[in-house]
Amino acid sequence: MTEKALRLGTRRSKLAMAQSGQVADAVSQVTGRPVELVEITTYGDTSREHLAQIGGTGVFVAALRDALLRGEVDFAVHSLKDLPTAQHEGLVVAAIPEREDPRDVVVARDARKLTDLPRGARIGTGAPRRMAQLNAYARTHGMEIETVPIRGNVDTRIGYVRSGELDAVVLAAAGLNRVGRIDEVTDFLSVDTVLPAPGQGALAIECAADDAALVAALAELDDPFTRAAVTAERSLLAALEAGCSAPVGALADLLADGQIVKEMRLRGVVGTTDGSTLVQLSTTGPVPETHEAALALGRELATEMLAQGAAGLMGERAQ
Repeated sequence: MTEKALRLGTRRSKLAMAQSGQVADAVSQVTGRPVELVEITTYGDTSREHLAQIGGTGVFVAALRDALLRGEVDFAVHSLKDLPTAQHEGLVVAAIPEREDPRDVVVARDARKLTDLPRGARIGTGAPRRMAQLNAYARTHGMEIETVPIRGNVDTRIGYVRSGELDAVVLAAAGLNRVGRIDEVTDFLSVDTVLPAPGQGALAIECAADDAALVAALAELDDPFTRAAVTAERSLLAALEAGCSAPVGALADLLADGQIVKEMRLRGVVGTTDGSTLVQLSTTGPVPETHEAALALGRELATEMLAQGAAGLMGERAQ
């Protein structure tokens, strides 16, 4: 008799289904059990409001977590950047697989790069974080741009460019990779230009904390370097007391000497959405060996950023 299929809770969007399908295959390999996708509609999927207005944090996650706690699904896959920073009682992130490309990318008309956009170009994004950094970049490089708040899935967003309504949109490279549309990118933004959202490009596989066998099986998909990096990034976000719609960018990366990984560097940025004020700092330390050490790295940088005036920039929400 074949073992009962594991039920994987996922959002219904094309991107969520693509990434959940990839995780389902991996879980099936490590457990030897079939995995079936259970589609769940979340508030973030049905609301037409801008993310910054509905609060951002957790709007795509709550319904999946409810299904987990009710036992309707065995585990769920989230985009890590959508996950609230506070640990949820009764649930555990059993695995954070190796991260995809964390960068933001531009999809523009006429295959243009960010620096080639026409004067007054209208650039669409739903993220105050991207607006703040794009506007700051434009200010320091003598460019005139207008950032336009948009929502919707990948098709909808790229559609604004194809229809000529916008000159460009900024999206996450990881999402376009997962839905097989990376070839539509016209410019990969250096993290020196736009720091990604904390956890961008990484997935979180969450299940009930008391299901020890499943926790152990899923843990085989965990990538310790990715986990340490995103833990530091999210610790920074939490210490700044910012939700996932706040204008905060963070990226932890490994600094290697040849093949030997020596240190972890954490960079953070917070700014006003018009780009007039940015607080951008970085710190470097030993690669965190424990969860606590990764948390401490994020808190340490947040403390420095707050001392430089970051707190005054956190209250902004895109209107």
